[in-house]
Amino acid sequence: MILYITTPSPFARKCRIVAREKGLSERVQEIAVDPYANAAELMGSNPIVQVPTLIADDGLPLTDSPVICEYLDELGAGPRLVPPGGADRLRVKRLETLGNAALEMGVKLVLEKRRPEDERSPSWMARWTANLGRALDALEAAVPEPGGPLDVGVITAGVAGTWMGFRHPDLGWADGRPRLKSLTEALETRDSFRQTYPA
Repeated sequence: MILYITTPSPFARKCRIVAREKGLSERVQEIAVDPYANAAELMGSNPIVQVPTLIADDGLPLTDSPVICEYLDELGAGPRLVPPGGADRLRVKRLETLGNAALEMGVKLVLEKRRPEDERSPSWMARWTANLGRALDALEAAVPEPGGPLDVGVITAGVAGTWMGFRHPDLGWADGRPRLKSLTEALETRDSFRQTYPA
């Protein structure tokens, strides 16, 4: 399998962590590409030219990190990171969605800041910053204590915390969010997290 990534991408990092946690490292070849340069190999498999994109063993391209993570979870060994159904699945998917929402707001801010200053929208940046803060507050209320079972919701929350510090150090993502900070710090000691730290 081929996983197209950029090393700073938090969404690609989620998939890379899941691949490692599920014992699939040797089966998943990670290829760094430049989506903004319309990398030909990425454009050929993902019409919107975004990472992560996974080319499955049968050649089927999969896009969107929740889809890729669930596919890898079903394929790999060990405890399930996405419960198959019921209340546990809803809890995990809700936490994953909150983490993804925070990351999406953060990515919007990054992209807006890359535009020429006279093309930026202060009103949108203010809205995305407010949304980001609320999403992080919701994560703070929802995350479990460190040391509990690992699942894709927990992974996404930890990835979100680290990425906020990496891309938005000025926002003080950990201020007033001790549970999210503790969880993130604990997760970053795992091999799968250390091996995929954003660069």
